[in-house]
Amino acid sequence: MNGSFFKEIPTGETLPPNNIHAVSVSMPKLEDVIGYEEQNPKTLEKIKSAYPRFVLHPYLKILANYIKEKYHVCDNYEVVVLSSQKAVKLLSDKYYINNKIEIDEPFGVILVQKKTSQLQKVLTYIQHSGCNLSSRFAEDYLYKAGLIKNLFKEKVENKKTAKNTVIETLAKAYKQPKKNICLTPSGMNAIYSVVRGLNSIQSHNGRDILIQFGWLYLDTMNIVNHHFQRQKIFPDIKNLDLLEEYLKINGFKVTAIITEIPTNPLLKCANIKALRKLCDKYNIPLVVDSTFATPYNLDLTSYADIFVESLTKFACGNADILMGAVILNKKHRLSHMTEEFFRHCEPVFIKDIQRLAFEIKNYEKRVKKISKNTKALVEYFKTCSYIDKIYYCLDKQNKENYLQTMIDENSFVGIISVTFKKPFEEVYDKLNFAKGPSLGTEFTLLMPYTYLAHYDLTKTKKGKEFLKQIDLPIDLLRISVGIEPIEEIIKEFEKIS
Repeated sequence: MNGSFFKEIPTGETLPPNNIHAVSVSMPKLEDVIGYEEQNPKTLEKIKSAYPRFVLHPYLKILANYIKEKYHVCDNYEVVVLSSQKAVKLLSDKYYINNKIEIDEPFGVILVQKKTSQLQKVLTYIQHSGCNLSSRFAEDYLYKAGLIKNLFKEKVENKKTAKNTVIETLAKAYKQPKKNICLTPSGMNAIYSVVRGLNSIQSHNGRDILIQFGWLYLDTMNIVNHHFQRQKIFPDIKNLDLLEEYLKINGFKVTAIITEIPTNPLLKCANIKALRKLCDKYNIPLVVDSTFATPYNLDLTSYADIFVESLTKFACGNADILMGAVILNKKHRLSHMTEEFFRHCEPVFIKDIQRLAFEIKNYEKRVKKISKNTKALVEYFKTCSYIDKIYYCLDKQNKENYLQTMIDENSFVGIISVTFKKPFEEVYDKLNFAKGPSLGTEFTLLMPYTYLAHYDLTKTKKGKEFLKQIDLPIDLLRISVGIEPIEEIIKEFEKIS
């Protein structure tokens, strides 16, 4: 566009562009999103990579083919690469897989028969548990094997100090000792490890029900499904009365309550003080996914027993690392049981840590700049006739609860979700921001949330009714606000009016 600060990024280009380790992919038109969801060959021809837990990274494909040739694996089997031997044992035991070939590699490999339901179950479980092999690990291996010519050049911290830099930053932000923090290869692996740890600890106490408070991220719910036969979902995070009534009968059977503060994508915020009181009454651990809030916007240390954070988002800021963290709160009794939680965490490749160590140094500064832009963008949206509804952390529905733990006036969660009075496709296609999955980037990133997260529900009458029940609009645009000049962000949105 002439004189435009933002330029359309072609379909299938990595986000950030020209970055082999990018975790997002450009989908500039709504037809790209639909084509991707419906596995349209023309769309898939352009989209070679996407979020690594959902789409196999190109380097992992090359690596799997190399392992297949190296060990003469027959064509009936799919070679699946994993983050560790521990992950191999986990999947082998769960799905009764026994490699018929001895494979000796510094990462995990399992062989699964092609065109079987078992293969789909394995791939789905890897997606949910986050035990994917790192793209940087694969890159290193392929380079040493002479299968790729160059290593991607990027700024990193020193190998000797990188891990300490990351953990020290998180320890200071969350006000916790370093020993209470464990890094994981993805945010989902952090949640997986906490769920496994809680199951192991609490099952001895006759507690076997896990409560999901609020409509949580899809894969969080899937992990719970894998490991808890008894669970209870309270979709409405604002209705504590229903939870309280349930706990009167089942309170001492509950393993834990897991929630997001605020929730994705509608920024709903629970009454954390009242929720903590209920947890204390029935001695229930509270697990908080703090990815949206970050430790720089909300101070939740008086309330959460355990934090999980996807460091892929605001902590990274560049959408080029998959990583997560488990943070045990020293104020609560579970914090001394680090081994029970951390033993389930998969190893993190050092080059990923080195890259994050470089990026996390600007974590607080990034969050505060994004917060300032978010506040200004909300004020602009309030004046726009083309906006139907604005969802943000301090909207009327959430203000009272959010203010309970808000650190200062410049502590807005850097996400705004909106619906429009104009046709959604027209609006989506017109804007030249980066568009694709993920959030927390320094560049403004738009995502047609329901289309990408719950596309199957948008296609049936029953699915649409369910989305209505949980108040999730189909034509919802989730905006991850960046650090670009706010006048340029607003100017781009003015194209809609």
